[in-house]
Amino acid sequence: MSNRLRGVLAEYIVASALKLGEDVRTEWDAVDLRLPDGPAVEVKSAAYVQSWSQQRLSRIGFDVAPARGWDATTDVVAAEPHRPSGVYVFCLLHHTDKKTVDPLNLDQWEFYVTPTAALDTALGSRTRISLARLRMITPDAVAFGELAARVAECARLPA
Repeated sequence: MSNRLRGVLAEYIVASALKLGEDVRTEWDAVDLRLPDGPAVEVKSAAYVQSWSQQRLSRIGFDVAPARGWDATTDVVAAEPHRPSGVYVFCLLHHTDKKTVDPLNLDQWEFYVTPTAALDTALGSRTRISLARLRMITPDAVAFGELAARVAECARLPA
């Protein structure tokens, strides 16, 4: 339930859906996942329920800041801040009952798959996106079973 571990779990869930689960995760790479014959994929996660004591559910937002990331395949740090992936997958653990939340239950997750070009157009250099704004760009969430097809569809969209 902690933010850091949930983020790694979300990467694993998306990698599994994309049949990329055999690769070793590269810490500090500019992108989270690399499709064999397609764009890189950035994975972001959020949840209403946190590991700490809460008075109310968390407001959902995702970090989408352009960055000067280090590319593990080229060993080069980007000269200018940008979003290096072609596709973003926003993973929302949407369950709201702390007593029954289970991050391993894929039915408690929803996924918003968005071409990076759409984020660049809508957000420019903004560093965060709220769930409400994300739903304006990508109105329909998909379940785990639909994730691979939606990523493939977004990867084929023109930039």
